[in-house]
Parts: sequence; C-alpha cells; structure tokens
Amino acid sequence: MPYKLAIFDFDGTLSDSFSWFLSVINSVADKHKFQRVERDRIDELRSVGAGELIRLLGVAKWRIPLIARDMRKRKAQQIDRISLFPGVDRMFCELKARGMTIAIVSSDSEDNVRHVLGDLDQHVAYFACGAGLFGKTAKFQRILELTGISVDDTISIGDEIRDIDAAREAGIDFGAVTWGYTSGAALKARTPNYVFSRIDEVIATLAVPGR
Repeated sequence: MPYKLAIFDFDGTLSDSFSWFLSVINSVADKHKFQRVERDRIDELRSVGAGELIRLLGVAKWRIPLIARDMRKRKAQQIDRISLFPGVDRMFCELKARGMTIAIVSSDSEDNVRHVLGDLDQHVAYFACGAGLFGKTAKFQRILELTGISVDDTISIGDEIRDIDAAREAGIDFGAVTWGYTSGAALKARTPNYVFSRIDEVIATLAVPGR
C-alpha cells in the first residue's frame, strides 16, 4: 500500500534558505557570542548533527532559544529573499492528486512558512511549527494524532540528522534529501529508508500506487 501521509521538514527540504542562513549567521554569532562560520568550515559543519554543530561552534545551551528567536525574526524581515526549490509545486500537486495528506513540521514560525509557500499552503493539511519544548518527535506524534493515520502509512522527509532521529523515535519511515543543510554522505551514514537527490525522485517514490 502507498503512504497516506507525508510530513515534510521546511528549511533545506522545501525552501532554499541555506544561502540566506550563511548570509546572516555570522552577525548572529557576533551577537550571541559563538564562533563565526568561516567558508572553509562549511563542509565540515554540514557533515554533523545539530548537537555536534552546537558543540563545534561553542554555543551556550542557554542561548539556543534566544538564537532561534533571533533567526526567526531576521527571516521574517528578509522573507522575500527565500524561495521554494524548483519542483515543490509539482510535487505537492502530484501527491494531492494521489490522495496523500501533506503536513509540514518546522522549527520556523508558521507565518514564515506560509509566506514562502504562498498559494501552495492550500495543499498542506497540517502545520506544526515553532520552537517546541519537546522537539520534532512530539510534533510528528501530534500530526499522527490529528490525522488518525498510522505510522505504517506515514513518511517523513527532511534534510538533517535530527530529522532522521525524530522520525525513528516516532516509528515512521524517513526519506533524506541531499540538497539541504546536511551533506548527502552524512545522511546516508544514518541509513534512512530512502535517499533523494532530486525532487523528481520524491514524486516517483511517493506518487505511485504501491511501495
């Protein structure tokens, strides 16, 4: 049987925000007293999970909520610099045509997510956005409760190691995309159910009669 529910991460999965992130991160680093991201370290930092990234940059844990709030505010002010990856519109239309339910789970604000989606937000049945106390696993579980769809009929799609870990904790399959924040090699090392290098591959895998 095909999947009935697809839960997407947003930044780096649906939205092409990495260039914007690099353009603001050093200003954020100076303000919140952690190491700047030099160009020659980008590949190294893209190969690790969120916890290791925080350690490598010397981020004080108590500052993390402040940093996240600052990043969301900056993004809201510069939201027109961020766009969807080419093909997201066709993917959503294809999945909806197959009767799939689409949800988005993101640490970004729902306002930011909807702004970038534009009219495509009509295809998204559920949003679980914002910095929550219990992280992505709880958001996945909340979406499952709201939809009534079983874990066996659900797939999460994202671009970070923490996305894989959260999906596993929630008991759902995971598809890793290699065009986002984390390198493809680092994602493959965590043995996700699927690895996608193009949006066409997501469509081909999900918008089919069976799996």
